[in-house]
Parts: sequence; structure tokens; C-alpha cells
Amino acid sequence: MKKVCLGIFFLFLSLAAMAQTTSAGRERATICGYITDAESGERLIGATVFDTVSHLGTVSNHAGFYSLTLPKGKHVLRANYVGFRTSDSHTLTLTADTLCNFPLRSATVIEEVTVVGQKSVSSPEAVQMSAIEVPVSQIKAIPMIAGEVDIIKALQLLPGVQSGSEGSAGLYVRGGGPDENLILLDGVPLYNVNHLMGFFSVFNADAIKNVTLYKGNFPAQYGGRLSSIIDVRQNDGNTEGYHGNFTVGLLAAKFNLEGPIPHVKDSTGTTTFNISARRTYFDVFTTPIMELISLSMGNGAMGAGAYFYDVNAKLSHTFANTTDKLSASFYMGNDAVYMNMRHNEQEDVDKMRLKMNMRMGWGNIVAALNWEHCYTSRLFSNTQLSFTQYKYSIAESMTQVLKRNGITTATFEQQMSYNSSLRDVTLQTHYEWTPLPNNSLRFGAEYAYHQFRPEVGNLFLFEQNADNETRLDTVLSDGTLHGHEAAVYIEDQWSPWRWLKLNIGVRGSLYGIHGKVYPSIEPRVGLRALLYKDLAFKASYSYTTQYVHLLSNSDVSLPTDLWVPVTEEIAPMHSMIAAAGLSYNILDQVEASVEGYYKRSVNLLEYKDGASFFGSSSTWQDKVVMGDGWSYGVEVLLQRKTGPVTGWIGYTWSRSMRQFNREGQEINFGRPFHAKYDREHDLSITLQYQINKHIDIAGTFVYGTGTRATLATQHYYDPTLGEEVEYFEERNNYQMPDYHRLDLGINFHFPHKYSAWGQQEPTRKQQRKIWRNPEKLAKHQAIYESGKYAWCKNAEHLLNISIYNVYCHANPYMMIADATESTLYQVSIFPILPSISYTFKF
Repeated sequence: MKKVCLGIFFLFLSLAAMAQTTSAGRERATICGYITDAESGERLIGATVFDTVSHLGTVSNHAGFYSLTLPKGKHVLRANYVGFRTSDSHTLTLTADTLCNFPLRSATVIEEVTVVGQKSVSSPEAVQMSAIEVPVSQIKAIPMIAGEVDIIKALQLLPGVQSGSEGSAGLYVRGGGPDENLILLDGVPLYNVNHLMGFFSVFNADAIKNVTLYKGNFPAQYGGRLSSIIDVRQNDGNTEGYHGNFTVGLLAAKFNLEGPIPHVKDSTGTTTFNISARRTYFDVFTTPIMELISLSMGNGAMGAGAYFYDVNAKLSHTFANTTDKLSASFYMGNDAVYMNMRHNEQEDVDKMRLKMNMRMGWGNIVAALNWEHCYTSRLFSNTQLSFTQYKYSIAESMTQVLKRNGITTATFEQQMSYNSSLRDVTLQTHYEWTPLPNNSLRFGAEYAYHQFRPEVGNLFLFEQNADNETRLDTVLSDGTLHGHEAAVYIEDQWSPWRWLKLNIGVRGSLYGIHGKVYPSIEPRVGLRALLYKDLAFKASYSYTTQYVHLLSNSDVSLPTDLWVPVTEEIAPMHSMIAAAGLSYNILDQVEASVEGYYKRSVNLLEYKDGASFFGSSSTWQDKVVMGDGWSYGVEVLLQRKTGPVTGWIGYTWSRSMRQFNREGQEINFGRPFHAKYDREHDLSITLQYQINKHIDIAGTFVYGTGTRATLATQHYYDPTLGEEVEYFEERNNYQMPDYHRLDLGINFHFPHKYSAWGQQEPTRKQQRKIWRNPEKLAKHQAIYESGKYAWCKNAEHLLNISIYNVYCHANPYMMIADATESTLYQVSIFPILPSISYTFKF
């Protein structure tokens, strides 16, 4: 590994020397600035700036900042971004470093460029492979489940990404598990992204600006996970006025409000805010149902419910000189599932009173303070201090009282609680330096303090009768684990010739816990060779290390899954992934790509057969074993970005295997076995059609080979145990039936009454006349645009109707074996699910 580091170091020196040699004798200057949404002031991530004279270009970073170094002289610049009109040509004579901002305007209905995934630049030109940027505005067009937009479920439709159980928010990327995905909210990790057992994700789409998925070829800036990076960015807030929306669906309601803070937009800069909140009312529906059940019980009462809520907030201040921006972001979300029951029985003089309560809760808290600074036109930095916390708890209690003739004869009381928590405090800084138009460097460092409390259990028992009294009060705990993680990285993107781009980086990290230190060197290499104008060959190699594990013995993502760190006995996980493919742009309308990959992982963790997260005083380290895994596959993506019909077709052929054959840690007798979510074929088709400015429709079709399950192959009577015993020949030996479904959705957009008629509301008869008469419509529109009702300039009513699983296919959720009949029974949970939601935007 030392030789690898030295090789990369000398390679960086060679690239820098060659770059300087290439630029000798040429006078250059740098153009830099920000690319923004002209209507809201929101900075655009991944927008392209291109010089039509030198044919050089660049892409804006996560802050909307770009830097382009060009030879001095005359240049013509244009900027573009998916969903926006290409900017007018900006002609300038470059003599010194110049600031040039590009405000882009949204495209009209006819011009609109709609796409659910866009590369940071046009696919054949980009050196980055296995990465897709997902505009949230297009995610909202996908058919909804229960009337709620879900970012995670939209990502499940991309090639190389598979879902877990029916309706869950789990992500299985290129054969990896759900714990192998680094999910970032404004650069801060989230350790649980599920609401209501995975039925919803924690991301409120109204608060989100941009989503980027990396399935491989990870930039050196990112580390700590093996399979994917999901970078989610929140909106900063509208600088031009107050805007927002309010949505009511079948199971949840939410609102969003953004705008500038009054009396702060002055010579010192502009301050904006963005706040969103969401809550389900599922518990409101279950309460009357439980009351009916209580009435049928007669001598008692029952109550149960589940709900979640989350809040997103961001405060941003952009200084007048535009070289600095300070922002603070916050997220808090909580789930609760509860049940309580009271029951009374009386027989003659004897009376029994029973009371039971159960509550389970879990949630995330994320807070970050971020400072962006532009030192020069070529050097940009981003420094962040952040805090993240995930915790869950389970509490159960039961009280039973026996009375005879009104006198208490016996009392039994039991209370049990179980808690787990994880906290991180992270300081990180990142730099982007563009010394030359064909050479850019990224480097930085970060430090994170981790605190884990994997298992803390409390048990209280009290029993009293006429003869004796028994009391037990105990605490079971694995103690608190403290981890320290540090990393540095450097990455160089260099284009020695126009047809060739190289991306070479290395990340070095250390993880220390209880005196044990684990070092890791992670090289990252990528290249793009332009074979023809619109055809490119790409290849990449990434080595990654993961210092945390998620222990789960359930097929469903539950809050009781344990996040645990490496220890003196549990080593980090490592993964190597290599990929190669072709990218082709068909007539500037359809992007086609084919990628093949091979991935190898070591030190994967699984529970021992029969082990569980709870019910034993032994530590979690005694319940797990370590092994290896490998996966490979081919991904095909066809994507149309322009025109009234947009969408994509994604297909994946893949294999994912596991093997646990280390001495004393065998699973499946040490033989290789299929991973739980090993799906050979996976197909998704997503299409969107904008009929006119008032109506758009969308459809999604999904097909996937069945997942795996472990079923007994034989049953026999064991005379020693005195009972029937199941024999399992192999883990994950049964493949469930194939999964497929069709979802449809339609959106109706209605303009708000004042946005069309101006000063007063007309009668219905007048409304019809106005809409039929273009001259009257123009007159009232002019009154409206005069500014008196500027707050509702873009106000509209949106009605969404979606149908999940249109043809009501019974997809398998689990299989139940009946040993007596030698029959398998399929359990399905989601039939056809129609939903409706209403949104008011202003």
C-alpha cells in the first residue's frame, strides 16, 4: 500500500509538471461566478458553462460556483441546466480575472427539458461514471404511493439499485446491503432514512433541491461506505419573494415556506430562510377502529396507533461581495408506534384487572453550520461543523392485580425498556483549485467523533402475594463506545487532450477505538476516452473502507437494527469495485449507457444462526460472524431528456453472493450462498408526458426476479428434543416468485383565481367568458402582473391522482411453509392502492 501511495504522489507531481509545460507561453485569466435560478435566486448544482471559442467548459459545484480558466482574448460563454432555458451568449474580451454570473430562467411548457436523472455534464463528456444527479422537480412527477412523494423510492427505479421488501425504503446498490450506503443531508450522515417501517423515507421533497447518487467511482471526498453515496441538498430559500405550498394527502399533510428575511436584504448581503414540516395522521384513523374493537371487548379498552413527523429548516446569508456565504441547516424527525390495553374480569367475589402499555420510538437530529468562501477566482473552499444523532427506544409495561372481596390478594408488575443511540460530531473542510482549464484539484480533510451505545436494557419485576414479595431491578448494557475517525484526500481531474480525461485521487483514513487504530489507503481512478463526437469509453476503480456495521436479523428495515463500530475484535469492511462501459448521445435527445462492474467485499457482518439483537446479556460481538461477498453485473440505461415525452428505461443483470467460511464463523456450512436480495433481472420503465400546461401524466412499470428466502427442505422427529425439527440444507435456498407492477399518475394544474383575474374574483359566468376571450384574459393578466397580487404571481392548485399496482398483482412479501401439508403460502401486503393529494402553491 505504501508503494501505491508513493506512485500516486509522483503521478500528481507529473500531472502538475505536464500541465505547467502545456501552459507555458500562454497568458490566461479566469472567469468565475455563480449559476442561479433567475426567479428564486437558488444556486444550481451541476449546471454547465461552455466557451464556444475554445470549446472548453466546466460544471458548477454544490454551491453553484464555477471557475473556468481560459487564454486571454475574445470568448463567448453560454450556460445551461436541465429544465431551464440556455442563457444568452455572453461575449467578452478576457484580459484579467472576471466575475460573470448566469441567472437562468425556467423553460416554458413546450421548451421544458424534463429528466429524472442528469449527468453533471453531457454523458459522453463526463469523466465521472456511475453517477446520476436527480432533480427533485422531476421526482415529484413520478406516481405517488399514498399521495406522498418519496425520493428513496425514486432512486430504486434507477439501474443498479434494487428495493428491499414490498413498499420499503431500503436500497441495495450493486449487491451491497442497506448499511453500505452513505446518505448525506447537506453533507451530514443520516443513519436511518425510514418512516413507518420503511413505508416512507425521511426526505420531505418540498425541502430538497438536488439529489446525487454515486454507485461507484466515488470522488475521493467521500468515504466510509462500500456501495453508494447519496448526496441530498436542501433549498437555501427564495431571495426574490415569499413562496410556499401546502399539501394534504391520504396519510400525511405538509407545508413549505421560503423567502428573504425582512430588513436584512441590504448592502451587507441577503438572508433567506426555508422551512418545511410534515406529519402523518395515520393514528387519527386507527383511533376510531380501536374504539370499535374496545366496544366488542366489553370489559376493557384498547388503543393503538402510529405516526411520524419531521421538520427541515435552513437559514442562509450571502454577503454582498459574493465571496462568502454562511448557512445553518437543521433536520429533526421522529416516529412513534404505541399500543395500550385495559381489561377487567370478575367472577363471583374474584376480580382481575390487567393493564398493558407498549411504545416504540426512533428518530434523527441533524444540525450543520456551513461556511463557503472564494479566496480567488480559482480557489473555492467549504468548511462545515455538524452534529448528527440517531436513537430509538422500546418501553413495555404490564400490571396485573387480583382481588377477592375487594381486598388485593396478589400483584404482578413488569416494566422493560430497551435503548440504543449513536452520535457524531464532525469538522470538515474542502477546497477546489482550478489552476488551468484542463486541470482541477480537490483536496480536504475531516475529523469525526463517534459515540455508540448499542444496547441498554432495563428490566423491573415486582410480584407480591400473601406469602412473599419478589423484586428484581436490573440494567443490561454494553457500555458506551467512543470512536475517532480522521481522513485526508486529494483528487486531480486532468485532460491532456480533448478526447481524454483522467480523474486520479487517493483518500487516507484512520479509525481509532479503545487503543486500536485501523489505517486505510483508498485509491480512486477514473478515465474517459472520447471515441467519437457522441461516443465515449469510460472505466474506473475504487477502493473503499467502512468502519461501522448495521446488525439486522429481519428482512424489513426496523428501528431495532443496531449500528455498531469496529472494535478490537471486529475489523473494518473493505471493498474493491471496478467498472467499464460505453456512453452514447443519440441525436442530442437520448442518452444511452452500458456499464459492467465487478465488486469484491471482505469482513461483512451477519448474525449467527438463531442470534438476535435482544434477549441475551452477551455482547453483540458474540452474536456475529464475519465473511466475504462478491457481486457483478451489467447495467443499461436509455434516457430521454427533451420534448413533451421524457423518461428512461433501466435494466440490470446481476449476481450477488456471500461466503462465511472462517474457522468458527461458518454460515451455510462454509459454502457460498446467494445474498437475500440477489435479483438476476431488474427492469424499470418510467415515462412522463406533459399534455399541456394544465395536465401531465406519468407511468412506471417495474419487473424484478424474485428475492431469496430460507426454507426447510426436510422435517423429522427428534426423540431427544421430543418434537418436530426442521432441516435447512442451504441459506437463501428458495427464490420467490417474480415481482412486477404498474403505477399510473396524473396531475391537474389550476391557476389561482387572482393569478388570472387580478383585483377581484369574477363570477363563474365571467370566468368562462374571460378564458374564452384572449383579449379579456390579457387585460386581467396585465392587472395581475402590475404587482398588487405579486405574492400569488405563480400561485396554482395542484391535484394529483395516483394508482399504485394498477392491475392488483399479488407480489410476494414473504412465504410461509405448512409442514403438515407440504405447501407454501404467499403473503402479499399491497393490492391496488389509489391515492389523491391536493397542493396549493403560492
